[in-house]
This record gives sequence, C-alpha cells and structure tokens, in this order.
Amino acid sequence: MSREVFPGAASGEAEGQPAAKQATPAARGRAGGGRPKRPSLGGGRPAQDRELRAQGRQTVRRLLEAGLAEFDERGFQAVRVDDIVRRARTSHGTFYLYFSNKDDFFKALLRDALHDMGVITDAFPVVTRNDAGRVALRQWVHTFCETYAAHAAVIRILSQADVVGEEVWGDGLQLLFRLAEAITQGMTAASPNWQAPARAGDAGGRASGRRGAAARAAAAGQAAGTDQAPSAGEAAGAGGAAGDEAGGGQAAAPAGHAELTAVACLMMLERVNYLLSVEVRLPRDEMVDRLTAIIFAAFHSP
Repeated sequence: MSREVFPGAASGEAEGQPAAKQATPAARGRAGGGRPKRPSLGGGRPAQDRELRAQGRQTVRRLLEAGLAEFDERGFQAVRVDDIVRRARTSHGTFYLYFSNKDDFFKALLRDALHDMGVITDAFPVVTRNDAGRVALRQWVHTFCETYAAHAAVIRILSQADVVGEEVWGDGLQLLFRLAEAITQGMTAASPNWQAPARAGDAGGRASGRRGAAARAAAAGQAAGTDQAPSAGEAAGAGGAAGDEAGGGQAAAPAGHAELTAVACLMMLERVNYLLSVEVRLPRDEMVDRLTAIIFAAFHSP
C-alpha cells in the first residue's frame, strides 16, 4: 500500500506512519500557548500512537465539527461516514487516518462532553442557606446549561443505550452518579445536621467528617465576606485534617433521602436542557431562575 499523505495530514502522518517524534504526556495535554486542548483533537484509535501536528489537528477538528452537525440534524443512526466526509469536504482516506469507524468517531466527541461535564461536576459549590448560596447555585446552573448546550447532540445520543452500546452508555451513567453525589455534598455540606450516609470505603466515617469540615470552611468563607463560594470539593479538601478527627460518625442527623433528591433535581436539569436543545421555545434565563429556586428549596426549605 502506498504511504501517500492523505489530504489534511501533515508530513509524517501518512497512513500507518507515526510522527517522527513522540511528545510527552504533559505536552499531549496542551495545545499552543499552554492552554489545555480538546481531548477529541487527538483523534480516535488510529491516531492514538502518534502526536498529531497542527495540520492534523485542524483536519480532526473539521471532521468533528462536521460530524457533530450531522448528528445534531439527523441523529446517530442515520448518519454515515459518507455524510461526515462530505460535509467536512475531505476524503474517506483522511477519515480513516484518524478514526476507525463511526463509533470510534463518536467516542472522540464523547470525550469532550464527559471532560466538560466533569469540570462542572468538580466545580459544584457549597450552597449555604442564604442569598450568597442561592447566587452561587444559580451561577452553577447557568454554567451547566451552557455546557449542556455545547454538547447537546452528544448527550442526546448518549441517553440512548440501545444506540451507543453498554460500554459508552456506562461512562455517561458513571458521570451522572458522580454529579448527583456532588450535588448532594454541595447542597447539604453547610447544614449542621447533615451527615453523609455510610459508604463502602469511607474508612471509619472520614468522608462524613470531611463534609462537616466543608460546612465549616464554607461558613468561614461567608463570614469573611468572600465573593465566591468554594466548590464542595475545595471546601472538603481545605478541611480534610479536621474532618478526619471528626469522622467517628457522632452527633449528626442522617441524610435521609438527600441523594435521591439530588438525583431527582439532576433529572429535572437534564430534561429541561434537553427540551431547550431541541428548540422548544422556553425562556432560558427564566428557566435558570426557576431551576435554581426549585433545587434550593428542595434542600433548604424550612
């Protein structure tokens, strides 16, 4: 087979030919200017063993944008590789230089969606029972809606387990429960009567203690007049040592159904954003206000 360089591939990126120099893992995680690059820009399985050059990344970006537009308009099952390369104005050879097939291509788009949703999961704030807590929650809901909108087509496909397969669907489900746990922690960490339910691996209630420390860190931040609420994870980390001392599971009331409440709130967030993503005419800002009010009341009602 000829080692011809396909359109869009830089020298050294012909089919089956790795780039001359492999970058370090740290370099792979960065694009120009030191900014983190999109996870998808590394391409799919055929591109994983080589560091793509600028022209190769541009080709991958063009393919991804074309495929995302096709999925958004027609759904996953109706789209073929032919449709993606036609829209990207490139060749089948170029597509298969970077992706094994349509499933491999979708997984690259999914990496971006899971990455961005993971970032906002880690950023869920400690929501205190006052105006500052409500403001912090509204800002997070707004960010969630923006992130969902950016990946709406991928998230819609991900929700169809029969389309994407159990392995891919499982990645989304894992993130869903991680986000529900972050909501539970952030919405209840500032409550003096909350204690995390026992979990395997909590090692003597240390996680509960850290969440109690998160409440103290959040309260201290509010008392000091800080402009931005810490994330639940940041507050827990800041109070980790104190939490370990308090981790014996003493004196706090059980969480009850806090995690189920978090799952219900998350399902509501997802469904509202799904409707927004399919162009149902809902007022976005007003929906953010209402979602914030409902979640806040669900955990902080008198």
